[in-house]
Amino acid sequence: MKAAPPVQKDGPRVNEEIRNREVQLIDQGGTNHGTVPIQTALEKAAEAGLDLVEISPNANPPVCKLLDYGKYKFQAQKKAAEARKKQKIVEVKEIKLRPMIDDHDYDVKMRAMKRFFEEGDKVKVTLRFRGREMAHQELGTKLLDRVKDDLGPLAKVEMDARFEGRQMIMILAPR
Repeated sequence: MKAAPPVQKDGPRVNEEIRNREVQLIDQGGTNHGTVPIQTALEKAAEAGLDLVEISPNANPPVCKLLDYGKYKFQAQKKAAEARKKQKIVEVKEIKLRPMIDDHDYDVKMRAMKRFFEEGDKVKVTLRFRGREMAHQELGTKLLDRVKDDLGPLAKVEMDARFEGRQMIMILAPR
């Protein structure tokens, strides 16, 4: 039976967790006090009623700052939550067409594609051929060219039309 490895603490080291003999000290006002012994830094932190937080552990000597650690952690959490909120996952929406599509049906599909592009999503246009339609592949090529031309100002072609079995596939991304 092996002993469990020590639990790695997430975040910077604080106060007595800092194991270096000397640290680069920055006070709460942002003033650099230069390299000081760790005991002096800890005394200054206690004097000010703050924590000594290791900001840059890889520096030589490590950079430590006097600040309220609870407040620091809260600000970091808030910043991370804000970053997550602003993140947009790009989805790939699929629109299925047929070579002999009617004009009204085509317009409905185009409106749906425009809506997808406004939402910031990519669109995969799938053109399915059935039976004897495979003999008239030029109709499919013309239709996909028409889609490309109609969506020119809104979208750019990410993957040009290509055959996969009995269907042609093209991927468009918003501009």
